[in-house]
Amino acid sequence: MYPPAFDYYAPATLEEAIGLLDQHQGEAKVLAGGQSLIGMMKLRLAQPAALVDINRIPNLAYIREDGTFLRIGPLTRINDLHASDVIRTRYPILYDASGEIADPTVRNWGTVGGNASHGDPGNDLPACMFALNAEYQAQGPKGSRTIPARSFYQDSFTNVLAPNEVLTEVHIPKAGKGSGNAYSKMERKVGDFAIAAVGAHVVLDANGTITTAGIGLTNVGPTAIYAAKASEYLVGKTGTPADLDRAADLAAEAAQPIADNRGPVEFKREMVRVWTRRTVRRALERAKGGS
Repeated sequence: MYPPAFDYYAPATLEEAIGLLDQHQGEAKVLAGGQSLIGMMKLRLAQPAALVDINRIPNLAYIREDGTFLRIGPLTRINDLHASDVIRTRYPILYDASGEIADPTVRNWGTVGGNASHGDPGNDLPACMFALNAEYQAQGPKGSRTIPARSFYQDSFTNVLAPNEVLTEVHIPKAGKGSGNAYSKMERKVGDFAIAAVGAHVVLDANGTITTAGIGLTNVGPTAIYAAKASEYLVGKTGTPADLDRAADLAAEAAQPIADNRGPVEFKREMVRVWTRRTVRRALERAKGGS
């Protein structure tokens, strides 16, 4: 099926893109990689009057680390994320997740900003952003603002961005000593959306005690889910088998799965439990210096 007719714009600057979005008063969509949006348009699930293609705007694709944050530009392609040595060695949760997204064609075109902001509960990066306590920088006609990832998603395919705002950067707290994270995904076949997936991040002190923890869940609710109680429970623990079991139980309680062709509710909830235990264990191993 072909999408309905729409106007197409290719602005050369971010200011021009924001002006076009403002002009169309909620009837325009930003086009980055287009791997989700175009498919929805073909199915008539999205029918924007205009597309604002930001791919010709310079300086929106980068991965760099400063004294405070890992900063990722919104047009950074998923494959570039996966190919980055900084990501692989210091933020392996993003390396894990980016290698699991769809197929090579989608990863070559799809963008970090698009995957993070689209709001599909099956997208892999939002749960990672929850685990890492990331922030999104957005810019609109009135200037820029910073939004915690954990409060960014309102419902399926719905976020807090105003119709005339553009996500311009992802901020992730800089990895330090004792930091470890991982992402694990259960899928029916390679490239599919998850039956359930879990992102976990921990920071250990010199005694091996967890001082920071974050757990995000993929595709077991209307949005990605931050398993707050499971994350809070791990702080002050050392990651014993009993600690992992309890955190897994709390993560399963946080899940909000529905029955569909990927399985019944209780199966999905049990998979959250299983994959939380495995993923937190892997994050702990990495925090202790494991591969």
